[in-house]
Amino acid sequence: MMTDVEPASITATAPAGPPRRRIFSGIQPSGIVHLGNDLGAIRNYVALQEEFEAIYCIVDYHALTSLHDSDALRRQTREMAASLLALGLDPDRCTLFVQSHRPEHAELAWLLCTVTPVSWLERTPTYKEKKAQQPDDVNHGLLTYPVLQAADIVIYKATTVPVGKDQAAHLELTREIVRAFNNRYGETFPEPQAVYTETPTVLGTDGVRKMSKSLGNTIEILAEPEVIRKQVMSMVTDTQRILRTDPGRPEVCNVCQLHRWFGPDWEEIQDGERTARTGCVDTKKLLAERISRHYAPARERYLELMANPAEIDGILEAGADRLRPKAEATMAEVRERMGLR
Repeated sequence: MMTDVEPASITATAPAGPPRRRIFSGIQPSGIVHLGNDLGAIRNYVALQEEFEAIYCIVDYHALTSLHDSDALRRQTREMAASLLALGLDPDRCTLFVQSHRPEHAELAWLLCTVTPVSWLERTPTYKEKKAQQPDDVNHGLLTYPVLQAADIVIYKATTVPVGKDQAAHLELTREIVRAFNNRYGETFPEPQAVYTETPTVLGTDGVRKMSKSLGNTIEILAEPEVIRKQVMSMVTDTQRILRTDPGRPEVCNVCQLHRWFGPDWEEIQDGERTARTGCVDTKKLLAERISRHYAPARERYLELMANPAEIDGILEAGADRLRPKAEATMAEVRERMGLR
């Protein structure tokens, strides 16, 4: 953890603990978070801030590859920051900032572009997906997105990156870019290692696709209880269970799978579905109630933060200021190695 205050004094004989490994992760400013964001990433962020020197970034530069509404970008960036803080990120235990507040990221990305073959970028799954999703807006940023992603990580010489296993290919490309730079200009950056999240892909309310705002299949965990109830009650369950008396298949029922995150009796709930002791409607009602109750404190904190935007902005500015020495030191080293200064 990096702080702006002097460390507490210690006796000369007190042993110094080993430095904590530095971890970095970025998240898109997509506004208020949903259940998939929390289970798939944010809970892990909160846990890792206790073990690592954790740096978390709201990646607004990345968002510009698909979001071109400046007012929406500002609003969604603040909403994402408030969501992260409400769900447990602690500015005293981690560094939270906005990508564009440290413009060194963009400079380093350009310099890394000069060691990155175009063919590496054209083969990335994300580029292919984005081309299909926005065929009328295939901008250069979509192609070079992974280079900026690499710059985000290595500018702080982070050693570890939390990722889902479906994102392993993206991190491997960062490692390839690091190797290319180090081979050309000398050892400069560590090759970041993955720490995998244990949470499987969180399916949306349609029960088929990954939970995503763009697909309209989310559960808005910081919304009012009635909104959560409506979204949960719309969830697709076991499509082969037609009648209330039919036995269910909890292993394919999204509602049953989500229960494991909100109560110790999830196995009993699954058994009730399997033996037809309980119906899907009852199981949904219980899940909605538990999700609403679980996130009630975070919902209250989120509303407090959004009512005081100066508090959010202050935390983000302090995070960027805290990182300035590291970003500037890395860029000075890179420029010297590349013959720019």
